Amino acid sequence: MLYRINYALVVILLAIYPLMGQELPTALPNDTIPQLTKKDSLVTSYWLAGLGINIVDDSWRARQNYALSEMWNTVPYPSRLSFGRYFKSGIGLELIGTYNKFKEGKVIDGQPITEESEYWAVDSRISYDLNRLVGETGIFDPYIGAGLGYTQTEVRRRTANAIIGFRLWFSERWGADLNSTGKWGLESESTNHIQHGAGVVYRFGMEKELTKKGAEKLALIEAMKAEEQRVADSIQNAEELSRKRALEEQLRREEALAAAEAARQQEEAEKREALKRELEDLGSINFAFDSANLTNESKETLRRTAAFMEKNSALSFSLSAHTDSRGPAAYNQLLSQRRADRTKEFLVGQGVRSDRILTSAHGETQLLNSCADGVRCTEEEHAINRRVEIVIQDY
Repeated sequence: MLYRINYALVVILLAIYPLMGQELPTALPNDTIPQLTKKDSLVTSYWLAGLGINIVDDSWRARQNYALSEMWNTVPYPSRLSFGRYFKSGIGLELIGTYNKFKEGKVIDGQPITEESEYWAVDSRISYDLNRLVGETGIFDPYIGAGLGYTQTEVRRRTANAIIGFRLWFSERWGADLNSTGKWGLESESTNHIQHGAGVVYRFGMEKELTKKGAEKLALIEAMKAEEQRVADSIQNAEELSRKRALEEQLRREEALAAAEAARQQEEAEKREALKRELEDLGSINFAFDSANLTNESKETLRRTAAFMEKNSALSFSLSAHTDSRGPAAYNQLLSQRRADRTKEFLVGQGVRSDRILTSAHGETQLLNSCADGVRCTEEEHAINRRVEIVIQDY
């Protein structure tokens, strides 16, 4: 009942927790879920071995009083050995061997004996566990039974037996067995007697089942664990949904950043292309044959170029000078260097910082057409190669 109350409280707590503005716990508290114990199960079948003492009362017909010393016969050492098998149905089968001594003067079969004699008996019995009728009582295990036996004293007797007894279990395996057996002789000349037994028993090869309360407790445990798992799954699903949403939001941000970066790069590329075209459209810078002097046309082009450079003050430029192929290559290299220097000097004179212009001279090594040494070309074709090229170096 207490477990049901605890479970109800847990379910109520799970229902009102979100209303309190709190997050659900990741699991039910460990001390909330009950645990199965040994008390929740019972032994239903087992093997049983016992060792104890045997007491024979063979004087009940001639009894004059109830003095145990006159009624009972026993020996001061273990005299009873038993072995049996007990089943789930409550039925038990057992084989019992006993030994005893009748002392001189005892009354046996209605007659006092004149000398000490031995008592041997082997009995088989079938018993029934009364707990199957009255309900499991834990440590107290009463039973009744019946069987057949063989007894040898001064007289040999086959007997029909009726048994009543109980066991007290101190632990799952160890217990005490107390019983009394009425033994009726099957031959006409034999008498009846009573045999008592007391000893220690040990059971092994046990099979167990849950008690009714244990089964209810197990059902409660499974229900609470299922609820615990449901809560954990709900939390996990919520966390996974939250992670999914966060990932989707991150992807959207990254896509937006990537799109913005692509747009920026596109805009930058278009801007650079526009600047390149604007610089190219300012005009060409060409020189007369074997001359490093700037022509009036070239100076006008350089003035427009300087204005472009000043308007775009963040840019730096590369200036390369060239010659045609006529004349020695070494001379042409020096001539192209003078052309580069003259062009840079003019731009600096127009207000452009010198460190924004990187110059190079290439002589006749980078012709724009096929007018190399030994090739006949017109003057106009040679003039194409006598040039200075200015391009944007760094944006």
